[in-house]
Amino acid sequence: MLRIVTDGAADVPAEWQKEYSIDICPINIQFGDRTYIQWVELDNEGFYKLVDESKKIPKTSQPSPHQFIEFYKKVAQPGDTILSIHVTSKLSGTYASAVSASQDLAGAYNIIPYDSATGSMAIGFMCRAARLDERAGKNMDAILQHLESMRQTGRIVLALDTLDYARMSGRVGTMQAAMASVLNVKPIAKLHDGLLDMTEKVRTRKASLDRLVNMIKEETGSGPLMVAILHARDPRAGQELLEQARAKLNIKEILLTDLSLSLAANFGPGTVGIVAFPAE
Repeated sequence: MLRIVTDGAADVPAEWQKEYSIDICPINIQFGDRTYIQWVELDNEGFYKLVDESKKIPKTSQPSPHQFIEFYKKVAQPGDTILSIHVTSKLSGTYASAVSASQDLAGAYNIIPYDSATGSMAIGFMCRAARLDERAGKNMDAILQHLESMRQTGRIVLALDTLDYARMSGRVGTMQAAMASVLNVKPIAKLHDGLLDMTEKVRTRKASLDRLVNMIKEETGSGPLMVAILHARDPRAGQELLEQARAKLNIKEILLTDLSLSLAANFGPGTVGIVAFPAE
């Protein structure tokens, strides 16, 4: 039997987790001297509450190899094949932890770690595609070829409401964040080739939402798209972005979902974004 596993840097709607049998290994979230296990000890709203109260950004860390070993044993039976799809290895050690765990369990389980070179709902789309391929009777080589194609064609763009969180997390310098705050600049970030880069800055929130949609349109053309709108504790901005995407893009499928805590911890509440793939 094929088990599909990902990690807490992925965004996978709850209904997808059930419908497509996707298991998610949680990340670790450290506030001061205490470490919380994502979803088990700290949900999204609890995370933002702690940030509000402490005025500090927590550190997030990938599951350890031991955590993966225990998780694989929990969700699979000996002899099962586990396709383990993870956040880009250029920004996290999660994939390396999965590789280490797979080596330790070799012989008992057939574990195939896969570096998605992406994050958030892009991983969710990849996990769903893998399950649908498996249900269609495709072998593992064909599934991996499909994932490779998605890795090349997927797009993620994000608009930050403030650089304060990125400054606290060390993603940008204090001076750059201070200047952005004074000028009320809204940074635009793009995930490309496994790395997240601040590519542009615009002057207003409205302009940042417009720019996200236009960036996707510029990169994907007029073809039909599968789209996810992401937001970090800002459903109103997420809904506004969704409506703009519907108006300007050729949408085959669209959904609205929360941004994963691993990204929200670095970029803060108010961050919104778009994940897009050519429709299949």
